[in-house]
Amino acid sequence: MSDAHRKVSAGHLSRDAYLYVRQSTVRQVVENTESTRRQYALRERAVALGWPTERVVVIDTDLGQSGADQDREGFQHLVAEVGMGRAGIVLGLEVSRLARNSTDWHRLLEICALSDTLILDEDGVYNPGDFNDRLLLGLKGTMSEAELHMLHARLRGGLLNQARRGALKLPLPVGLLYDPLDRVVLDPDAQVQQSLRMLFDTFELTGSATATVRHFRERRLHFPRRLRTGSRKGELHWQPLEHSRVLQVLHNPRYAGAYAFGRTRQRRLPGGGVESRRLPLEEWTVLLRNAHPGYIGWERFEANRRRLRSNALAHGADRRRGPPREGPALLQGLVVCGVCGQSMTVRYHSRRGRRVPDYVCQREGIRTASAKCQSIPGAGIDRAVGALLVELMTPVTLSVALKVQDELAARAEQVDAWRAQAVQRARHEAELARRRFMQTHPDNRLVADVLEAEWNAKLRALDDARRELEQQRAQDPGQPDDAQRQRILALSTDFPRLWNDPATPARERKRMARLLIEDVTLTRGSDIALGIRLRGGATRQLQLAPEPPAWQLYRTSEHIMAEIDRLTDNHTDTQIAAILNDLGLRTGRGVAFRPQRIQALRRAYGLKTRYQRLRAQGLLSLTEIAARLEVSTRTVKIWRSHGLLRAHPYNDRNQCLYEPPIGHPPSKQQGRKLTTRQPIPPTPVSTSQQGAV
Repeated sequence: MSDAHRKVSAGHLSRDAYLYVRQSTVRQVVENTESTRRQYALRERAVALGWPTERVVVIDTDLGQSGADQDREGFQHLVAEVGMGRAGIVLGLEVSRLARNSTDWHRLLEICALSDTLILDEDGVYNPGDFNDRLLLGLKGTMSEAELHMLHARLRGGLLNQARRGALKLPLPVGLLYDPLDRVVLDPDAQVQQSLRMLFDTFELTGSATATVRHFRERRLHFPRRLRTGSRKGELHWQPLEHSRVLQVLHNPRYAGAYAFGRTRQRRLPGGGVESRRLPLEEWTVLLRNAHPGYIGWERFEANRRRLRSNALAHGADRRRGPPREGPALLQGLVVCGVCGQSMTVRYHSRRGRRVPDYVCQREGIRTASAKCQSIPGAGIDRAVGALLVELMTPVTLSVALKVQDELAARAEQVDAWRAQAVQRARHEAELARRRFMQTHPDNRLVADVLEAEWNAKLRALDDARRELEQQRAQDPGQPDDAQRQRILALSTDFPRLWNDPATPARERKRMARLLIEDVTLTRGSDIALGIRLRGGATRQLQLAPEPPAWQLYRTSEHIMAEIDRLTDNHTDTQIAAILNDLGLRTGRGVAFRPQRIQALRRAYGLKTRYQRLRAQGLLSLTEIAARLEVSTRTVKIWRSHGLLRAHPYNDRNQCLYEPPIGHPPSKQQGRKLTTRQPIPPTPVSTSQQGAV
């Protein structure tokens, strides 16, 4: 102690002494009481060095925390006090009590050296400002960290050795249990087994986790979950199925009878948190197939993983296709660009009130802000591929229909069996509640009331389960009779009608297409080349003419334009529109004709107007005929109304062109008798024009 007293100065004694107490786990706090007692006993060492008892501050808020943790509140408080210059000495039983990693330990040494704070452990007193003491403390910290690494390595080695033999006991998902010999077996509860098998079967039929959740929700089916914590730990809890739950079941290899260890990897973050990352199957530490009974085989488990991977909408460059959706694009997710080999996406636009797809290769264009690779209208492609599918599916008759019917019947029986098991479970729970109530002493009314209420609740649950079973059995269709079976067979032989039926949803057409098609490669040149790769390796090659652009589709037909050209010789625009509408003719966009549309079409096709045609025939305007006859324009209009001059209207405002008078023109004397200030009547329409209108 003489050497220790020489290191303690009056400046150190003027500040407080801080005793840091820590145990790594709560179990050590409860069981290793002697170590805790030794740490608290260091207060006597501080008193012996000259600190009063009331000046020894004990920090023990980190009891039960590992020294490798970076978020220890007690240690952070200790470092803050040392940094503020309030600590004269820091006491710890050994270096491992203060820190188990070099980062925290050397940070504490640096701060103690700057603030002239001493460090005391069971071996003596050290001054971090002294080189020799600091070197010794650094070696102790390194040895403490190495000791922790060795402890972890030993524990990890033991766990890995057990895991490689499949002997390490891991928590099991719902549907699997440990028997008395610690062997993994299927849950003896028949309803639990039925729920899991129904989930796997439904996913295999629908190909989508969301569709599986929808199947359970529409039929009001619940899925089991075994409680992990709480007072009801180990009990089964039934709740509606969720999407995340489906993914957990489909990704868990234990349901395929495989023992897996090391499926995730943890990494400490700079802020003190822990990041957990799922590893691919090839990087799992241990994988033992056929280690115990399972609900599905390993091949089916791998197929489910591949389908989930293909359904992922944000899977980067490896994404191939998603599940069938509601859009009308038949080849959604199946199209590959024949130029760059990337997957093509679908874009929709409206044409005549219908959604029309375009297959677009734009991934590289988006990434590099460049032009699209290619864009191909999809309506004609979908029709060609649909015709090919009809050709391929024509021979499928009796076997397809029977398979579909057997599948529907099996699914109905599966759901009905699940509901029957729910009724049986409710009946069993009601019977147990009844027994507990009957075994209660009548005088113990407090317990009897609670058990009676529980019995009533179980009876209500049983009644609800029975009612739901009866309602669903009444709603679910039964087995088809002979007439219904004949109709099913007729439908299977009439596949083209099924395919072309407007009532068939687009999603179902896509599902049928994916049963036969692996992918379709599109290349646009003078023609559109389709390379269709079928399931099994067969291929088909198609050549399609490109679809006309939209302006051609909306173009008014040639025979209508010829009719407009013919009618312009004798009719105005309003009269032409009325005649075409009476004949049932429509514009290229399918709407009725209007005078403005007649004018626009005439300009677009370069047709002469009625005015130009009449002028070409030598007809004169109002001012020209008035000048020739040496009368006023009003006199010309009056003569026109009384038939002395022939006029032809050239627009809908009753403006006319006049035929030059042949022979003897009207005399001025005749004109004076007619000009009596009477109003000018409208120009009469000729007999041929009246019949046309």
